Amino acid sequence: FFLPSSGIKLVVSIKVRMDDKDAKVESITIKVEEPAALGDDGKPKRVRQMSDAAKKFMEPERVNPTTRRRQVSSSDVIRKMNDPGILMDGADLKMAEVVAGRGTESFRGKEEVSIAEEELPDDFVLNLDGLTTEEAEELFKLYGPNELPEKITPKWLIFLQLLYQPMPIMIWIAVIIELGISNWIDAGILLFIQFANASISFYESTKAADAVAALKSSLKPTATVKRDGKWQVINGTLLVPGDMVLLGSGSAIPADCRVNRGEIEVDQSALTGESLPVTFYKNDSCKMGSTVVRGETEATVEFTGANTFFGKTASLLAGTYETSHLQNMIIKIMIILVVMSVTLCLINFIYLFVKTKDLKESLSYTIVLLVASIPLAIEIVTTTTLSIGSKSLTEQGAIVAQLSAIEQLAGMSILCSDKTGTLTLNEMVLQDDTPIYTKDETVTQETILLYAALAAKWHEPPRDALDRLTLGSVNRSLLEPYEQLDYMPFDPEIKRTEGTVKDTRTGKVFKTTKGAPHILMKLLPDSAIETREAVEIDVERLGSVGTRALAVARTDPDTGIWEMAGLLTFLDPPRPDTKQTVADARKNGVAVKMITGDHLLIARNTSNMLEMGTRIFMADKLPMLDMETKKKPEYLSRDYGDLCLAADGFAQVFPEHKFLIVECLREMGYTVGMTGDGVNDAPALKRADVGI
Repeated sequence: FFLPSSGIKLVVSIKVRMDDKDAKVESITIKVEEPAALGDDGKPKRVRQMSDAAKKFMEPERVNPTTRRRQVSSSDVIRKMNDPGILMDGADLKMAEVVAGRGTESFRGKEEVSIAEEELPDDFVLNLDGLTTEEAEELFKLYGPNELPEKITPKWLIFLQLLYQPMPIMIWIAVIIELGISNWIDAGILLFIQFANASISFYESTKAADAVAALKSSLKPTATVKRDGKWQVINGTLLVPGDMVLLGSGSAIPADCRVNRGEIEVDQSALTGESLPVTFYKNDSCKMGSTVVRGETEATVEFTGANTFFGKTASLLAGTYETSHLQNMIIKIMIILVVMSVTLCLINFIYLFVKTKDLKESLSYTIVLLVASIPLAIEIVTTTTLSIGSKSLTEQGAIVAQLSAIEQLAGMSILCSDKTGTLTLNEMVLQDDTPIYTKDETVTQETILLYAALAAKWHEPPRDALDRLTLGSVNRSLLEPYEQLDYMPFDPEIKRTEGTVKDTRTGKVFKTTKGAPHILMKLLPDSAIETREAVEIDVERLGSVGTRALAVARTDPDTGIWEMAGLLTFLDPPRPDTKQTVADARKNGVAVKMITGDHLLIARNTSNMLEMGTRIFMADKLPMLDMETKKKPEYLSRDYGDLCLAADGFAQVFPEHKFLIVECLREMGYTVGMTGDGVNDAPALKRADVGI
């Protein structure tokens, strides 16, 4: 029923149950529909339904999580170069753990080895259509601008702080006394010295900050986003979770995004310190602060501002400033000297006044002694001395960014070290151990490398770290007789690469493929029980010592049946001098602990090779920061101190774990050093007494 006067529409629904004898009314529902908003033409406006992506990001639990316990999300996980997508976040190592725990196929039966591909809760919705302006505005109100919060100290406060430090306070006392005895000239000279020192220090301290602020204002980030069905370039700070953005070669990734389709290569060197790009596929999370170096795709914004990987890391850096041990020593020395100066000057004043009975002359002479006895040059002398030490270290290949670190380094008792790129070479190196499963006795590691290269685009630049490994190690002359007829690139659904090739010498056509062992085992016929058994035994054996395994298979040219060719093994080996460096550190009384985001088995193997100890623990034994306040646990050293002290290292950690380990050891009174090479190490580097 439509009521014209009010524009209200009534919808009456009557539910009736009928049988052979009679009809029975079960329910009557009356629904009132409000009048639709009218457009300029007098007709009702068309109301657009909110997209699934917008609805998802407007859920209260996503905007304001109710739990106070820190939850791990995809914004904490960063894809490393040495863990390519084809091995599915350490699928070979996970398979080794499963086989070690449940046995091989002959023991557990025909049940397939299932690998958990995603350990994090993932209900993310990819946005393939973009948002409307109205949806973006609503989400912007909920999440705020896509920028990191900054704490800016007013310039007047910076200048004021320079006037009430220990030495300036002594000069103020002298000025007050000079004014009290009407010694205007001396008082004026002291005031000139006071404000001249403060002005010079203020200029030097704010000059760099002003330059950075000017640079930031001229480099406003932009993003190409799809709004209202159209692509447009907007200010990067206006991005909201759920936006659909375009990521192209050379563009900076404006927020934490999930790839919608296809693949892109991303330079993450600023975040991880790795020099080579990483390949991202559909649904992979690429981080703000990295840059696309090849490819183009659309992506859905997942996190913005302080909730991004970069933002969470930056939040750990805030509020960690404190005076160094050297600064505390200088302050103590200055306080002692000032107290002694004041005491001796007071004795001198009493003596002069008793002798001369001239108050003004006695005060004037005492002030001269007081100002002369204040150690104004102590910081200059200390800085000059440390600069000489810095120059000496520079000649040995060390760059000193903070002079006080020289003194801290001398007293360091524990050194926490990142693994990848610090203890190791940060590159995959092929190992001689190559299990082979074909009956052909002529097959060698070189043959397995050839099959792996045939499952790649060998005429093009390598697509990922494994392609670089295989194409960089294979004998290129062996590839010349082969013609690639078809190529299937890696896809997260298929989880392997495949090449269809023709041997021009015989005319035979066959396929080769490479991927995680448990994926390629599914291609084998049911009768290949012995092969599957052998593969599982080898993967478990290799995994137990942290060696990675890439499976390679091929089809029989006559029957087309898949057969496993072999496993290519590789690892990121320690630097040649690392073992000796660790031994030297321990000889000098410094305990070395390894803290890495890599798998536990890899961490244990590296630790054994470097003789760093066997007590390597998982990060799940460590706490996280508070969800809302971002503060550390109240009784950190009491509850976790023994664990941090006893451990030789930790594996599968996040940046805030590194931060909390360093903080825990510092709370226990140790002078702690930390080494690292990326943004993910920055919080721990900043918090440590010595950041390397």
